[in-house]
Amino acid sequence: MSSQLIIFDTTLRDGEQSPGASMTLEEKMQIALLLEKMRVDIIEAGFPAASPGDFDAVSSIAGQVRDSVVCGLARAHPGDIERAGEALKPADQPRIHTFIATSPIHMKEKLRMSPDQVVERAVEAVKQARHYTDDVEFSPEDAGRSDVDFLCRVLEAVIDAGATTVNIPDTVGYAMPEIFGRLVGELIERVPNSDKAVFSVHCHNDLGLAVSNSLSAVMAGARQVECTINGLGERAGNASLEVVTTYVYDLFGNRKTTSKRGAGMASRTSSVSHDPLGRFVVSETNALGQVFRKVKPGQWDVFGNPLEIENIDGVASTSVIDLMGRPFASYN
Repeated sequence: MSSQLIIFDTTLRDGEQSPGASMTLEEKMQIALLLEKMRVDIIEAGFPAASPGDFDAVSSIAGQVRDSVVCGLARAHPGDIERAGEALKPADQPRIHTFIATSPIHMKEKLRMSPDQVVERAVEAVKQARHYTDDVEFSPEDAGRSDVDFLCRVLEAVIDAGATTVNIPDTVGYAMPEIFGRLVGELIERVPNSDKAVFSVHCHNDLGLAVSNSLSAVMAGARQVECTINGLGERAGNASLEVVTTYVYDLFGNRKTTSKRGAGMASRTSSVSHDPLGRFVVSETNALGQVFRKVKPGQWDVFGNPLEIENIDGVASTSVIDLMGRPFASYN
């Protein structure tokens, strides 16, 4: 199993769904180029079928970014995938990310499709996407509330159809780290062709556990984490890129771990400063993202490791700070 963790940034797609975080094409381009400079592996640039503006943004970024993979999101629908393929034509390294819901409530109430129809549509979507690129990601939307047996069936089918990455999303943000990590580990063990694809996770922060759930999945064998700058994203946001990469470097890269699947983990992004981009995203979107309370020295993290957090000048250890270490005056 690879020891390299792939960082998939979706600030320009999911992050823009955060209230007040809409961006112009020029702002998206600036952020994309900064993400590339940070050596982020994959940049999800938008949802080309959603609007002409999103199509133009994905196409423009695809024409400028060279060192990172440029990804476009598409529902498991022929028109969406065609638009994504067209938008990504200028990219040196294009990826199409297609998805369809797999939970009973979504299949029944939203899609009005049977499980067999969902599997068929997922396979058709992946096969169509492969006409545009060899790099295809598939997500079973609302995987956290899906039947595990059905998830295994869907994932096996899409990997056979050509998906090179399969992403397990906690769409509603209600998973718990132990349970979510166990789900990812079970899928890797039970899907017969799991070795043919990278397993990824996309966690929402509705209960404040997006980072914890992501790291739990990494320890269970996931090798891609989807995240955003400042944790921006729909509703309460996503896993924070800064926190995920710092934890990976500190927990897996610098320290011994009892998890064989997590040993020696590293990401290309870990050694690059996130501060300039974090400040830029705040200034351009007026969206602060997630707020974190500074941890006192001597406390322990969720994995039972002692935290060794350096003091930040001028900020008391119990102050509320943002991801760049700046105090929020409005908090006590």
